[in-house]
Amino acid sequence: MRKRLVSTAIAVAAAGALLQPTLAQASPVPHPASVSVLAHGSKAGTAVVSGQNKPGTRLEVAAGRTQSAHWLQIDYQVQETGYWCGPAATRIALSARMAPPSQGDLAWQLGTTQNGTDHIGQVTNVLNSNLGGGWYETKEMPNDPPTQAQRDLLWYDIVFDIDRNYPLVANIVAPPGNQPPGYPSDQTIYHYFTVFGYDEVDRTVLIADPASFSGNQIYWISFDQLATLIPPKGYSA
Repeated sequence: MRKRLVSTAIAVAAAGALLQPTLAQASPVPHPASVSVLAHGSKAGTAVVSGQNKPGTRLEVAAGRTQSAHWLQIDYQVQETGYWCGPAATRIALSARMAPPSQGDLAWQLGTTQNGTDHIGQVTNVLNSNLGGGWYETKEMPNDPPTQAQRDLLWYDIVFDIDRNYPLVANIVAPPGNQPPGYPSDQTIYHYFTVFGYDEVDRTVLIADPASFSGNQIYWISFDQLATLIPPKGYSA
């Protein structure tokens, strides 16, 4: 059984029965481009990959480790619709441990609609269902700004999970003035992305962002910024 500082797992069921839609899927790229993450000396907000915005674009990101940093191998994919950030972020997280389902399959499993994916608890349930276990828990961060206890738990979860090959999925709210790189600066963005690396010295985290705003797909941001982006939502870890 998993050892935790705090256990706040919740079970959230999608409301109502959904029929699996027939969706036209983007053709998969047979051999996705491979990219390497730069850790030593990288700064928060630095884009590692840019300029590839076509929906469904895939990138194979290699795992890496330095004395202070650790990041996982993932199969990144740009979200295929404007409202599939939840399925795309879930797919990226699953790709660290298995050949993931398509975004369309995950959209059906999550109960995603044109309004998006309602709650991070749906992501937690789908991650556990696909992996066949109960690793992931839903962590709520209702306080804005977050409490010190919530910040400490978030950092603990990032290090604990990534060191065991489990990326995190975060549900964020990014208003003007507090946004990751490339986001539309005149809009508040409600979004899901995947956290798959950390650097203890720089106190930064590595993000796989399925929106690819302005071509920013794989990038580092400060942990402090991540902690302010999640409230009042939550994350799966």
